[in-house]
Amino acid sequence: MHRCLELAALGMGKVAPNPMVGAVLVHNDRIIGEGYHERYGEAHAEVNCLENVVAEAKDLVKDATLYVSLEPCTHFGKTPPCTDLIISTGIRHVVIGCQDSFEKVNGSGIQKLKDAGIRVDTGILEKEAIDLNKRFFTFHKKQRPYIILKWAQTNNGIIANADLSPLKISNSITDMLVHRWRSEESAIMVGSRTAWYDNPSLTTRLYPGNNPVRLVIDKQLKLPATHHLLDGQVPTIVLNTIRQQEDGNTSFYKTGESEDMLAVTLSILRQRNLLSLIVEGGKQLIQSFINTGCWDEARVITNTKMVVGEGVSSPRLNLLPYKKENIRDDEVQYFRNSN
Repeated sequence: MHRCLELAALGMGKVAPNPMVGAVLVHNDRIIGEGYHERYGEAHAEVNCLENVVAEAKDLVKDATLYVSLEPCTHFGKTPPCTDLIISTGIRHVVIGCQDSFEKVNGSGIQKLKDAGIRVDTGILEKEAIDLNKRFFTFHKKQRPYIILKWAQTNNGIIANADLSPLKISNSITDMLVHRWRSEESAIMVGSRTAWYDNPSLTTRLYPGNNPVRLVIDKQLKLPATHHLLDGQVPTIVLNTIRQQEDGNTSFYKTGESEDMLAVTLSILRQRNLLSLIVEGGKQLIQSFINTGCWDEARVITNTKMVVGEGVSSPRLNLLPYKKENIRDDEVQYFRNSN
């Protein structure tokens, strides 16, 4: 099962809105085939695992045990049900990491295998299997995306200069880590001030991976057309109070003056089947997520050698980190919302 989870993780950032899944076929303690869900719309882990069985072991499949990190599906989507494939091979033993809470599966895969006379063991490394697909499970259980808050601060807790101009805080290696984080999420968001003053691209240009869908709040549509977020290079959603329009890769989404932008954001992401969101600024936007308790993780980068005078103070998060790591002079702290 550990190997299943290793394989599944290779699909990070490539299979959403599907879950990441790995599968391993074992005969007499020897792996004879393995695979994972590699890309959305393509073959599932079980299919790839069975197709990858070495030629000389094809006759052993029916006597092998199939390990899979998530309950096999029973419905027709982009691909046929994996349970039907498993049953057709004659496999008599399936070991599953965790149950799939998606309404079209949710135990039906396990039951279908059992009804076919297959021995099914479940809950193997269940906590790890659930954590791997925390975005998928959060999306379907809480009806909202998995939300990650991220900011960089100086050692005295400053995130921008007093005049709101950008302040270069993190180092080049940490910057690459941040771009890897972006590649793992479905969407990325900033507020109007960050968009205006920082002119961010919000892409994964420093790390090989997919660009997340960009979201920006620009109520009065004051963001200059020359700014990166309006370059049309990456799908972008602009929340505003003026117009509703599709302009190539850019979607202008009109909201009411008094509408809760946070609620609107979550609704749009839900409608578009975007499983996760990383919020990169600014202070007011991040603090709004913290104050409402609507977040799952926070990742804070602190330049331990950098101290500045006046400036914009960082968001306030009264929690202790569950993990820390050092990258040169940067300390990266990881937080979870226990509520």
